[in-house]
Amino acid sequence: MNRRRGGIRTVHPTLQISERTMISFRPMLESEYAGYLAYFVPDYAAEIAANYGLPDADALAQATSEIAEDLPQGVDTPGNVLLCLIESANAAHVGYLWYRPDARGRSAFISDFHILPEHQGKGLGKLAMAALEIELSAKGFEQVKLRVAENNRRARHVYEATGFRVTGTNMSKTLKPR
Repeated sequence: MNRRRGGIRTVHPTLQISERTMISFRPMLESEYAGYLAYFVPDYAAEIAANYGLPDADALAQATSEIAEDLPQGVDTPGNVLLCLIESANAAHVGYLWYRPDARGRSAFISDFHILPEHQGKGLGKLAMAALEIELSAKGFEQVKLRVAENNRRARHVYEATGFRVTGTNMSKTLKPR
């Protein structure tokens, strides 16, 4: 089915920004996992430091510990899907997606979604979210969930533009030692 909406051409089941730009997913290779961690750990540590007021070194230690707990077998960790986002016209690797499917609940939780800096601002994030929606829906999933940092305006914009809505707010309070 071909249709135009707001100047964006979509072709089901593949979504396109233009005649040449499409996003596809492929499983992350073990050889790519170290590169993913090189982006993810410092990025997540910066989010922890900003959101919880931890010193950078403590935030880095926490991020490193959490990723080791969450993905103890790397790309082969059961219950986790780690993907590379590929811009089809050039077969260029443009980002990462990590989600956790819950078949029983027919939902998926996005643990991480990242468009590489040199590919940001081109509509690829919205395109990838729409492609993920099609893929998950075809597999019988009914809902996609995620958490986004309050200060991550760019990500909030992508998610809101692709139909996500706020369902709650995380809060924290740092306690003083007594």
